[in-house]
Amino acid sequence: MIADFQDLSDKIDQLAELAQSLRRENSQLRQANAALVTENLEYQRRLGEAHDRVVALLDKIPAAEADTPEDAQ
Repeated sequence: MIADFQDLSDKIDQLAELAQSLRRENSQLRQANAALVTENLEYQRRLGEAHDRVVALLDKIPAAEADTPEDAQ
């Protein structure tokens, strides 16, 4: 009977250690996720800026005339 209680006590200790380990891992994953969200937002901002620059450059290019010889081919 005492051995059964000892086994149960050992299993409870293991469960407590596992729960603590999972809490630590969860905390690390949350921190990593927050860092990735921040990084993603920065990439989206940079992509938007690049898009705006490309649009501005395209606006500076003169429009092709419809009656150019290249269009007649």
